[in-house]
Amino acid sequence: MLQISVAASHPAADGDAVPGQWFRVRAPLSRRLRVILAVLSFVLPITLWSAVSYVPFLWHPDVLISDPGDVDFFMPGMRVTKASFAEEIADAKASNTAPPVGVPCNPVYLPAPGDVLVAFYTSFTTPPADQDGLWLHQSLWQSIQTIFWGFVISSLIGVPLGILCGAHNGAARLVEPFAEFFRYLPAPAFGTLAVAVLGIYAGPKIAIIVIGTLFQQILIIANTTRKADFSLVEAALTLGTKNLRLLSSVVIPSVLPDLYRDQRILLGWAWTYLIVAELIGATTGISLFITQQSRYQHYANVYAAIAMIGILGLGTDLVLAALGRKLFPWDRAAA
Repeated sequence: MLQISVAASHPAADGDAVPGQWFRVRAPLSRRLRVILAVLSFVLPITLWSAVSYVPFLWHPDVLISDPGDVDFFMPGMRVTKASFAEEIADAKASNTAPPVGVPCNPVYLPAPGDVLVAFYTSFTTPPADQDGLWLHQSLWQSIQTIFWGFVISSLIGVPLGILCGAHNGAARLVEPFAEFFRYLPAPAFGTLAVAVLGIYAGPKIAIIVIGTLFQQILIIANTTRKADFSLVEAALTLGTKNLRLLSSVVIPSVLPDLYRDQRILLGWAWTYLIVAELIGATTGISLFITQQSRYQHYANVYAAIAMIGILGLGTDLVLAALGRKLFPWDRAAA
């Protein structure tokens, strides 16, 4: 009985989740189970998407015309609503003409996963339609540069200000009220002004990324800095550490893993401004590719481009997470 009670009080000492412990708060999971759940987080929505795409009776509100019959305005490959298709069949029967033939399908704006997968490959191998257009990898490189410079500039300003506000009450009272006000202003609203000041090329796009992340960065990093262990600060003060030495040797090192994690989250925030930023002035980057493909209703390419943004963002975050585990091995939250 004693052994059973001890095992029950430590259900996962070796890191494996015991059956029935999944829904316990902060219950540890084995590495294998974490990987399985991470894979399922992608498999489940893709399975739902596949079911809606390939199982006709689930949705399929349109009909894909394979033979227009004697209907003048129908063409092979055309999509029409089921109501319109049924109406034309009824008219054909009434007038003894050849009825149209078609199969149930989804609207053009919801391509099947297989079509998107093919588009994902062909987008990199198909040359641009316009003579002066860019290959997809060139468009992606433009977007990466926009994100990189926007976030670097934002961090060079926001990180020091955030740390200063978190460590110094006077700085917080001076900076944070304006940052609180400005963070509610939508960054795209400054697009016209950014173009007027910085021109139509990369400048205003980078500015929108900076505006969208800087003030959030100041407030989040200030809040993280305030979580520094005050007992460490008191001990350093007792030993005579003051001012900048206290900040650089005690406060910042004690919250550095959390600051690093904040930057990972804020980088994801910067990605959310990318499409809007690239539409300001001269359209560039992945946004130009998406705009061109949607103009011709090549929605499989649009989905593929959106997926590429997600893959780039997730891949960057995974690399940064792995780097964080190397830099801060003592940080349990990063494990």
